[in-house]
Amino acid sequence: MLKFDRDLFLKIVGKESLEKRGEIERAVDEVSANGFKNIFLIGSGGTVAMMYPFEYILKSNSSLEVHAVIAAELMVMNHRHLSKDSVCIFASVTGTTQETVAAAQYCKDKGATTIGFVAKPDTPLAQTVDHCILAPDEKHSFDTFFVYLQLLTFRFIHNHDEFPQYAQFAEQIANLPEGIVQAMEAFDSQAEQFAIKHKDTDYHMLVGAGNLWGNTYSYAMCILEEMQWIKSKSIHAAEFFHGTLELVEEDTSVILFKGEDETRTLVDRVERFAETITKELFILDTKDYELEGISEEFRKHLAINLNWALTGRISVYLERERNHPLELRRYYRKMAY
Repeated sequence: MLKFDRDLFLKIVGKESLEKRGEIERAVDEVSANGFKNIFLIGSGGTVAMMYPFEYILKSNSSLEVHAVIAAELMVMNHRHLSKDSVCIFASVTGTTQETVAAAQYCKDKGATTIGFVAKPDTPLAQTVDHCILAPDEKHSFDTFFVYLQLLTFRFIHNHDEFPQYAQFAEQIANLPEGIVQAMEAFDSQAEQFAIKHKDTDYHMLVGAGNLWGNTYSYAMCILEEMQWIKSKSIHAAEFFHGTLELVEEDTSVILFKGEDETRTLVDRVERFAETITKELFILDTKDYELEGISEEFRKHLAINLNWALTGRISVYLERERNHPLELRRYYRKMAY
């Protein structure tokens, strides 16, 4: 597969990231033992999008109070739920994202407990938070962070006496990387054909819901817009019929992210509509992939990790077909703003 090292992925995501399980559990157990009132999931751009799936999981599987908040907005909105009794979770690959680092310090100044996922040690975010969980490498850092967030989220729910299956769940996560690799291999030619067909498409609609809404938002903004300079719009499936449907035409590219949680029916509804209008409907459905060793009851949660990895295959082929490196920027971190 283009720009993919199977052995490296399994080493980083399948082995080294899972070695952090004990560290994550100890951090969560300490916070739980000390007591807390609520959880804040905080990030900027792709990392706040990464938090949205776990806000959904917490809201739909636990009575714990949770807030997913954009870092820069948090610091100006006078959030009345943020206090010394809050636990605040952050992520930054470089550990230098300006707004995220500032928000971490802001939360610490409020007396909150802070936990950060970082891929580079000795960086501002790593040095600011109370508990820093390092990724093994910058490469595959988002895949690693998703594993960390699964363990962290469900450990909190378990400690709240709402997820007795935690041990089984955490053990099965060890099977996930191999299943993801097999799914990527199966999807690869489809990803390549999409990129070839759409290398000159100048606008995409992306639709998702539930725990895949964050991935939908992230792929539109952080990949298509930031990394490929392609105009896109992320639309929640539940809101699609309250405006966006009027823009669908015969040649409109509509990309559906289908997961396996309770909101799947919302995406099904968009699919039924879109297939009657556009000839450019593309569906990425996690149900199409086996994920050997993952129980049916856990698949819906781990669809987040799988969907993220599969979209990455589209990205590398868009990069090739458009001759547009994913690292290329005009403005981001290139100028003052």
